[in-house]
Amino acid sequence: MNTIEILRALVAFDTTSHRSNLDLIHWIADYLAGHGVKVQLVHSDDKRKANLLASIGPDIAGGMVLSGHSDVVPVTDQNWTSSPFALAERNGRFHGRGAADMKGFIAASLSAVPAWRRQRLRRPIHLAFSYDEEIGCLGVPQLVEQLKAQVPAPALAIIGEPTEMRVGVRHRGFFGHRAIFTGLPAHSSDPSLGASAIEPAAYLVTRLAGLRRRLADQGGEATINIGRIDGGTAINIVPGCCEVLWEFRPKDEATAELVRSTVREALADLPAGVTVEASQVAGVPALSARDNDAAVSVARELGALWPEAELPFGTEAGFFQQVGISTVVCGPGSIAQAHQPDEWIAASQLQAADRFMQSAGAWALAKPAARLTSTLKTA
Repeated sequence: MNTIEILRALVAFDTTSHRSNLDLIHWIADYLAGHGVKVQLVHSDDKRKANLLASIGPDIAGGMVLSGHSDVVPVTDQNWTSSPFALAERNGRFHGRGAADMKGFIAASLSAVPAWRRQRLRRPIHLAFSYDEEIGCLGVPQLVEQLKAQVPAPALAIIGEPTEMRVGVRHRGFFGHRAIFTGLPAHSSDPSLGASAIEPAAYLVTRLAGLRRRLADQGGEATINIGRIDGGTAINIVPGCCEVLWEFRPKDEATAELVRSTVREALADLPAGVTVEASQVAGVPALSARDNDAAVSVARELGALWPEAELPFGTEAGFFQQVGISTVVCGPGSIAQAHQPDEWIAASQLQAADRFMQSAGAWALAKPAARLTSTLKTA
């Protein structure tokens, strides 16, 4: 099967994050097994979803990881010209949910498997596909742990998010938080009989908004967003509950700690009768430009475009970098098309991805270079 045929099959699976991805994962597993590739699956706790890890070539260190996520965002309330789960070609563009983000990359890597299998690779190529990236990168921590346990240390990882085949070397992290304030309801004719949950929630929002403005004045490299506030019952009832959902995207750990310390201060002195339950609901580490020379060098060798890019969106790349794998982001399609109605990927981008995968095979055929072998961190 060629890349377009595989992409058509992948798009046909509705892998919106609230649904199971197992039908797609089992299809990929069967496809790989048909080409003699051993596949490992690691399921989510509820068994409704799974990561997939497969390796082509020798069982040695120094290989290349090609990674992508299997889930897509919803199509609800979007006006599509054609079915979002049936790949449609129009004017050199292939339309379908996930075509750009990021089933095009997965399709190109799967299409190259038969050629890689026919060759006597001297370095392995590992395929690593995750679940639930779109709702907080929930599957990839398991996938990385599986990689550490089952695969000799790879030299590099390429995360195939849509960059129009440019090399993405850095992006900010993403951390989502929830704060639930609980007070004491009472009749508003005498507020002293109750304890408002909304007032301390509003104080937290005010502190975060002030910090957001400070960060914006410093260049906007880190952001804060208050995404949702829900509290109270009626105008004449002291509110007994209020929930705040918010997120921040730091450029580095120092900025992340500044945000966290601001929140700690805001929650340190609650009014009498009010409690708060604060928790992190999503965490995606930043991708740093440090320690990724090996991945940058190989990506350029494979045909990735230059100059390097700082990406405006988050990816799973930081999880691989955290365990000591040199990592970059590079894949076909444009992020401008992601999450949009009539999402599309250009035929020329799929062709570029095919050439990239052919070059990956040539890289794996070459004699390993000692300098490209990294060691996975154990903690």
